[in-house]
Amino acid sequence: MQPPQMLEFLLYIQMGAVLGLMVLLIITLTNVKYLRRLHLYPQPHDFPRFSVLVPARNEEENIGDCVSTLLSQDYPDFQVIVLDDDSTDGTWQILQKLAGEDTGLKLLKGKPLPQDWLGKHWACHQLAEAADGELLLFVDADTAYQPDMLRHAAGAITAEKAALMCVLPRQKVVTWSELLGVPGIYFAIFCGIPLGLTRRQRSPLFLAVLGQCLLFRREVYTAVGGYAAVRQNVVDDIAITRKVIGMRFAYSLLDGNGQVSCRMYRNFRQAWMGLTKSTFASFNADPFQLIFMQLVVLFLFVEPLVAFIIGLSQPLPFEITAMAGLGISLALLLFGICYRRFRFPLYLVFLYPLTAIFMVVIAVASMVMTMQGKAKWKDRSMPKWQSRNYIHREL
Repeated sequence: MQPPQMLEFLLYIQMGAVLGLMVLLIITLTNVKYLRRLHLYPQPHDFPRFSVLVPARNEEENIGDCVSTLLSQDYPDFQVIVLDDDSTDGTWQILQKLAGEDTGLKLLKGKPLPQDWLGKHWACHQLAEAADGELLLFVDADTAYQPDMLRHAAGAITAEKAALMCVLPRQKVVTWSELLGVPGIYFAIFCGIPLGLTRRQRSPLFLAVLGQCLLFRREVYTAVGGYAAVRQNVVDDIAITRKVIGMRFAYSLLDGNGQVSCRMYRNFRQAWMGLTKSTFASFNADPFQLIFMQLVVLFLFVEPLVAFIIGLSQPLPFEITAMAGLGISLALLLFGICYRRFRFPLYLVFLYPLTAIFMVVIAVASMVMTMQGKAKWKDRSMPKWQSRNYIHREL
């Protein structure tokens, strides 16, 4: 028999978890309204010139589909430029074949990587210098597009009066590392960040961005210094968006489901390396912030399940078990809303504790690997953590 003080404490713990989950439910329900769908925007009256810019390093599995769908755009004025960033696989050969079939494709060979730049940032910088469009669309090589995507994107950035627009692709998930890891990213955005505050207050404190599909107005890209201004920042998408918002330019986040798709990772190694590369940096490389948030995740999404199981296996007051059950129900509802919105397999909802634990492990591993200088991506080492100087927050 547990002491009364312990039982009272356990009850308060469950009540705290339920309260936190209810706050997330309110955020999620408001985000259903504020996260608008790209394909619902009407086409613009004018068609500004697009420069679609693709940095590619060792992307032989993806680059063909990406470039083919970009070249097939039903848009009157656009160019596609792809930069091969010192690939060691068949990426360049695939690009040359595509360029031979479509003269609208411009290919660049990346220049040697300067010492004070990260790889993707340097590639994007070179692409922007070669572009002549009024709108600069930076896309990852693992994305693919519907033929009318550029039309809707032009209509959306015009209607939103945005200087920078981020489009969330529909994520394709196949392997278990993808199924557990990738939906967690979208859950954090959709259920953890009040997107209405980002839209209304333009506050970098409530920033949600994913760098797989970023659309800039050229004059704004130039005004914030482009990728040169964030050349050593691991989370370039977050850093450059903070600069845009910090200069009081308008930013919009849109749901690209039905227009843009992506398969971010294809196996455990890719998922592990990709997520550990950037997770710590996305918490401003602050160990205390990262650890605190992981404890919150465990408290909200794992502890109620543990308490409920304990309550079934040994006598606990009914109100403790019932409150833990309510917490589990709220977590299932939150994940269900998110996964339905982004078209993840709904059976994954019932595996949400595994997703929570997997993401906590990723976060801690990201912190440890970055501090040790072992974080890598595309066979390139990420900068080693050096206190708060690891990431720059110029607003």
